[in-house]
This record gives sequence, C-alpha cells and structure tokens, in this order.
Amino acid sequence: MVLGFGLVSLAVDAVSDGARPLAGPLLAQLGASALVVGLVTGAAEAAAQGLRLLFGPWADRTGKYWTFTIAGYALTVLCVPLLAVTPVVGAAGLVLASALIIGDRVGKAVRSPAKTVLLASVAGPVGRGRGFAVHKSLDLAGAFAGPLIASAVIAATGSLWPAFAVLAIPGALAMALLFRIRGRVPEPQRTAEQLVTPVLPDAPDTPGGLKPADTPAGRLPGVFLLFALSAFFWSAGLVAFGVIAFHLTAAVDVPVSAVPLVYAAAMAAAALGALASGYGYDRAGGAVLLVLPVLVAVIPVLAFSVSTGPVLGGVLVWGAATGIQDSTVKALVADLVVPARQGTAYGIFAAFEGGGALAGGALYGALYGTRPALIAAVAVLQAVAMVLVVATVVRSRRRPGAETGPGAEPGPEPE
Repeated sequence: MVLGFGLVSLAVDAVSDGARPLAGPLLAQLGASALVVGLVTGAAEAAAQGLRLLFGPWADRTGKYWTFTIAGYALTVLCVPLLAVTPVVGAAGLVLASALIIGDRVGKAVRSPAKTVLLASVAGPVGRGRGFAVHKSLDLAGAFAGPLIASAVIAATGSLWPAFAVLAIPGALAMALLFRIRGRVPEPQRTAEQLVTPVLPDAPDTPGGLKPADTPAGRLPGVFLLFALSAFFWSAGLVAFGVIAFHLTAAVDVPVSAVPLVYAAAMAAAALGALASGYGYDRAGGAVLLVLPVLVAVIPVLAFSVSTGPVLGGVLVWGAATGIQDSTVKALVADLVVPARQGTAYGIFAAFEGGGALAGGALYGALYGTRPALIAAVAVLQAVAMVLVVATVVRSRRRPGAETGPGAEPGPEPE
C-alpha cells in the first residue's frame, strides 16, 4: 500500500510539478513583475501549507480521511490543465493564472494531512523513515517525469499552453488509480490507546503520566510545537521555485523550454535527499534533520548567481532540501504525535511552514535585486532554525514515552 500511494503521488506530481516550474515564466508572459511572481508563488506555497491547519483537524474530527484525500487530488488535476486557457482570456489572464496556481496548492492542503495519516498507518511495519522515503521517491519520479513531458511539448509546439493541457492525461490516470486503492485501504481505526498522548515533564501530574488527547486538558506535545516553530524559519528561507525560474529566464538567459529540465534535475536531487535522510532517520533519529537549515542557507548563495553553473548547483541543493522537508520531516512529526491527533498535527505544522513560505516569498521578491542582503537575511533565519531543531532533537529524546530513531516504535505509545 505504500507503493500504491506512491504511484498515485507519481501521477499527480507529474501534473502538479509538470506545471510548477512554468508558473514563473507563465506569469511573466502575462505581465507579472518579480515581486508579483514572488507573492503569487509564495501565497501558493502558503496556501498549500497554511490551510492544512483547517483541513487536518477537520479530517481528525470526521475520521473521513479518504474524502479529503480524494477531494484534494481532484482539485489539483482540474486546476493545472485549466492554466492552458489563461493566455487567451485577455486582461483577466494574470488573475486567472494566479488563482489556478494557488488552487493547485490548495488541493495539496486539502489532501495532504489526511493522505499522510493514511500513509503513516500503512508504513509503520516497514519503518516510518523508510516508508515515507520510498513514497517520496515515487512521488518525485512523477515530479521528474512531469517537467520532461512539459519540456517536450513546449519544444514541439513553441508555446506554454499545450504543456498545461497535456497534463490532464496523467491526472485522469491518477484519479483512476486512487479509486482502485480506496477499495483496499480502510479508514484508520482510532482505538482507546491512541487517544492519549505523553505529558511533557513540566505538565501537571496525572495518573500514569497521560492525558486524554481529545479532552480540553489534552494537548499536542510541546516538543512538537517547538519543531513546528523551527519549520517556520527554514521555510522562510526555502525559496519557491517560481522565483528561481524567473531568475533563470530573466537573468541567466535560460530558454523557457529548458526550465522544466532544470526542475526535473532538482526533483532527482530531492529523491536522493529523501532516501538518504529517510534511511538515516531510521538509524539515527531526528538528528539527521540538522542538515536542513544548512542546505537552505546555501541556496541563495548559488541559485541567484548570474553564472549558469552556480545557479544549477543551487537548484540541486534546493531539490535536496525540498526532498528532506517533504519526507523525513513528516516521519518525525508522526513519531512525536499519537495517531488520533496526527491530522491536526500535520495541519498545524503545515501552517507554520505556510507562514514561513509566504514570508519567504515576500522576502525573495523584495530583496531579489540586492543579493548580499538576501543571503544575509536567509542566513539569519537558518541560524534560528538550527537552534530550534537542535532543541527539538534534545527535548524529544528526554520526553517520557517518546522514542525515535533506531528501534523506535511507530509513534508514541502509552506506558
């Protein structure tokens, strides 16, 4: 079932990531400035992350994880092909394109917490680090194939819009496969044992050291909130690819048809980053995530150079950081929070990431023309992120009832 979810993600990411590297060039063709591109792509990432704060708890309350998963995938496979009509609707094209770009990422917000809970429930027997890494690698295979498809269509037609239109095909295949898997994976069952969460050392004493998670007294572990805060800071420095694509075409003179190929290379780097960090997580625990702020700090140094070589190197670093963020980070969240609260936890965590993405979009858009100031600002953000990740790792190891890394059980369990 891990492979099944991975194949669905492969097909849907061929759609979403086939269009994603073209967002910057499309908006530029429709009259957008660098600031507008930064704001739209930043808002799209903020929607993809921040709206999970709504949909994660909603999925937990209703228990209808499959409903949210299917609805989110459907929104993406509808919005992306409709980008094909934006060049022919006149002055409204820029507004429509912005709405559809954001709509695609809203679809991710709708499905992601629910889908991740489903994935966590089937990945436990193989190890969550490995399970999330393998799933993400298949996901990234689609993210690699989609840009290649888009690039081939652009090269053949000389236009952007056919590349968006052809992505309706993998979208239809994804939905057919998703409904097939739906019949084999039930909704996760929430047992009484899963409705409790370990209490932090500074929490009031309770019998057995536990609190019911669904009562007013219950709460998510403080170490989880500390980790979510660190996510805000690294996300604020992790630039949206739309801004990098804008730079590639505006300052480095990379042809638009080559941008999807550059993005495909980034997705290959993301797959390697996800696999390496995922397997490392199952052996060493959350300490492997200390590499993430370092990678993010390097990105603006390379990616916003005016030379092709450093820019391409920056794109590969961006890909590796993205792969770690979208796989191993989620494994640690699953190990910090009991299953019955994971939808809520993923929603809250994504809200912190989304707030960081929105701040980062504005930051990169405003400082795009002053590279030293941009590099310095991102470095400060990542220094704070590093301190918070270290604190998270240390505190998670001291927390009663929590265990991650080698030999860990799949998620915190009551004593």
